Amino acid sequence: MQGATRIEGSVALVTGANRGIGRAITEALLARGAEKVYATARDPKTLAVLQERYGSRVVALRLDVTDADQVAEVAREATDVDVLINNAGAFEPTELTDEAIVDVARREMEVNYFGALRMLQRFGDTLVRRGGVIVNVGSAAGLTNVPLQPTYSASKAAQHSLTQASRALLAGRGVTVHGVYPGPVDTDMTKDLPPQFEKTAPEDVANEVLDGVEAGTEDIFPDPFAMAFGEQFHSSPKSVERQMAAIVAIPA
Repeated sequence: MQGATRIEGSVALVTGANRGIGRAITEALLARGAEKVYATARDPKTLAVLQERYGSRVVALRLDVTDADQVAEVAREATDVDVLINNAGAFEPTELTDEAIVDVARREMEVNYFGALRMLQRFGDTLVRRGGVIVNVGSAAGLTNVPLQPTYSASKAAQHSLTQASRALLAGRGVTVHGVYPGPVDTDMTKDLPPQFEKTAPEDVANEVLDGVEAGTEDIFPDPFAMAFGEQFHSSPKSVERQMAAIVAIPA
């Protein structure tokens, strides 16, 4: 358990804020009284609805987390960030024997791991100066590989490792680091998941994430699937691995 964080009055930055969990977190931050949210997306036009709804409390910025120059530019502009939420994610369905699997894996890693790493690199000093908070939105698949998502799971496992390292390295400098490990969430990214995966609304996930941040919870499991998964994982990682492997044999 880490120190509690007060969302009200804070300044946050959310990557991938234009849809899914990122948009839901952005709206939840504002509902809880965040003073300002830097909402980022590769195409700022996709953030227009948020700006219209919340006015000057939303600052829309162009950001592709795979572009080092854009990350550096956003860091130069957003020097008052208290809460950094690394939410931008990439997932491409692929088969293990697919000719393109290595390219898919690289693209997912560029967003899910290197993207988060670039953000930590550029915002580290700001967050140390402000005694800030980092929230890395990972996946339960980063704790135990989901064979139906082999390369995505690997990229989220790398992000989980980064979260652990960041927590250890920044704790003594006044920065708290939260890892978020959702299960299936009802977004565009999960539209092709097999029906046995029950999905949770992104708004519910967003509120659980912020509840965890405000409570100082290090590892946040923000939906029913994730909570059950987390309990089982902490009890027996090998049993979870076997359970995920068994899903491959279940007809869609």
